[in-house]
Amino acid sequence: QVQLVESGGGSVQPGGSLKLSCAASGYTQKDDCMGWFRQAPGKERERVATIDPNGSTSYANSVSGRFTISKDNTKNMMTLQMSNLKAEDTGVYYCAAGARNYCNGGYCYCGGQWEYPSWGQGTQVTVSS
Repeated sequence: QVQLVESGGGSVQPGGSLKLSCAASGYTQKDDCMGWFRQAPGKERERVATIDPNGSTSYANSVSGRFTISKDNTKNMMTLQMSNLKAEDTGVYYCAAGARNYCNGGYCYCGGQWEYPSWGQGTQVTVSS
């Protein structure tokens, strides 16, 4: 049974930084994608960043250049380094694992959020002055 546990959330002022971590246990599917998603109050959950089995990353336009996703398979850990945080980054952040990595020739992409079977409980990130 896969268990994902997020940590590192909190409150920070605009322009600040936070690092989220996701510890995975019981997860052995190293050929699948992992990702970070978030849900702001009153809004639908959205993709923040994904990382495929080869370490290739993809970011939502709203966080590109400010957030960095990474993973360490030896430690079963995934992180999200967030910098230059904005008020609109406020929300509950979830880590997810298990989506298929689709490849066509040299181009690969991770499946959508509905394809992730395993989710963490979420961690709150609040950006406010």
